[in-house]
Amino acid sequence: MKGLAHETWGHGETPVLLLHGFTGSRRSWNGVREWLEPHVQALVVDLPGHGESGAPEREGREGFLDTVSALAALVRAWGQGTVDVIGYSQGARIALALTVEHPTSVRRLVLESGSPGLAGRKARSERRLQDAQLAQSLGSDGLEAFVARWEALPLFDGLRRLPQEVQTSLRARRLAHDPMGLAAALRALGTGAQPDYWPSLPLLRCPTLLLTGAEDLKFTQLARRMAAEIPAVWRRAFEGCGHAPHLEAPEAWANEVLGFLGTPWYEAPEFEQRARSVL
Repeated sequence: MKGLAHETWGHGETPVLLLHGFTGSRRSWNGVREWLEPHVQALVVDLPGHGESGAPEREGREGFLDTVSALAALVRAWGQGTVDVIGYSQGARIALALTVEHPTSVRRLVLESGSPGLAGRKARSERRLQDAQLAQSLGSDGLEAFVARWEALPLFDGLRRLPQEVQTSLRARRLAHDPMGLAAALRALGTGAQPDYWPSLPLLRCPTLLLTGAEDLKFTQLARRMAAEIPAVWRRAFEGCGHAPHLEAPEAWANEVLGFLGTPWYEAPEFEQRARSVL
């Protein structure tokens, strides 16, 4: 896989990797940047098929894990050692994968509206087919029609309450993508391509924060189930928010995240002993 487009910003000492959702880009975090910037040193990335990054070179599980490996290599090249990782939706699934596959790269984990994947092989196969059909529609119907259908999904009801200028900016960023890049991303980074990480949750050794919008019932329920499996976990559902609290309640979201990142945690040996005791 070719290098991932990225940039850094922030004046703080805490190194943080930020991973956006599907149809997003590294600029998707600009809405919370003013609150994060004084406290973190952020590495923001265009995931494959998004923004200025090229499309994934392989489909399915192989393409998904290629992306995870590319991110681990980018973190190593950044030279900050272990980093805190924040992911939203698609980015949350990839952030969890990075933590499972490369645990020495991740110090603390924040998952917003994420999923550990689908447990059954049949369910993953069916989802891969659905993602492939979506990818095909990008080619047949065009990007504008695809984005209109994407934005109309009930999942994003909360975004339709945002100020019109914010909605217009979001749409412009989505329409700036290469449709074939997004199609390739669906085939490589979709939920059907993601390995099943449910069995890995009890083995996580980093403090983890799960964030959802209270009105997003599906992902709030998923977060409850995940919280029951992860040894060191905290959870918050933002009232009045849907799938994207970082866009719908950015200041409250930033305060929650910064509070989590700023909390002193157990030293490694003590934490390991505590984690083993709950398995």
